[in-house]
Amino acid sequence: MTKAMPPGDSLPAMIDPDDAGGRVSRAILDFVSHIPASKVRDSRHPEAEARRLASRAAQRAALTAGSLALPPGPLGWLTVLPELLAIWKIQAQLVSDIAAAYGRHAELGREQMLWCLFRHTTAQAFRDVAVRMGDRLLFRRLSYGMIERVARQIGVKLSRRALGEGLSRWMPVIGALGVGAYAYYDTGQVAATTIAMMNSGFDTAADGEDGKDDAADAAGKSRHVAAARATRGHGKP
Repeated sequence: MTKAMPPGDSLPAMIDPDDAGGRVSRAILDFVSHIPASKVRDSRHPEAEARRLASRAAQRAALTAGSLALPPGPLGWLTVLPELLAIWKIQAQLVSDIAAAYGRHAELGREQMLWCLFRHTTAQAFRDVAVRMGDRLLFRRLSYGMIERVARQIGVKLSRRALGEGLSRWMPVIGALGVGAYAYYDTGQVAATTIAMMNSGFDTAADGEDGKDDAADAAGKSRHVAAARATRGHGKP
């Protein structure tokens, strides 16, 4: 027989910010550690295919989030974290499918997955993840400890938004529409980040902690070449 829980005991545990942040961080680590397989084939027009995939995924995300936001009152609080997990699953599959459409699924790693899913959420957490070399991105190959640190920063940001969003559960119909609209927008941002990364191109630095130095060296070389070109340009009559 299941022991009855005293009234109110379960709700605070679900909405405690520290606990929610920890759960979100652990979920992020799980998502970026496993790249979903894709049935999408290499496309002759990858950007058009990516936008088609993005539109379909955004609609699915909106429907999923809106449905989970329908339960009113305290029951609604219980759907906040499952909603995040469900939306991330859709978005992670979207990133995988877009990479496959561009013929670069095999190059997709946890650093790229982390970037595509959460770069638009908190840019501050990604300062050491990638550097820009002209139009291309050079990703540092992150240790598990660094992935964990980035996930923790993202988890704090997302948990605060999710818990605030939980207030909408007290107005189920209006709340469901708002949550669904945000999920649609958020999925569009994931798609935009992924498409931009694919169009500009990306590489991954050397293994281990030296990846940061490799990225910095590459960025320095890029700036040096740009400066040399500018100097030659100024020297022309």
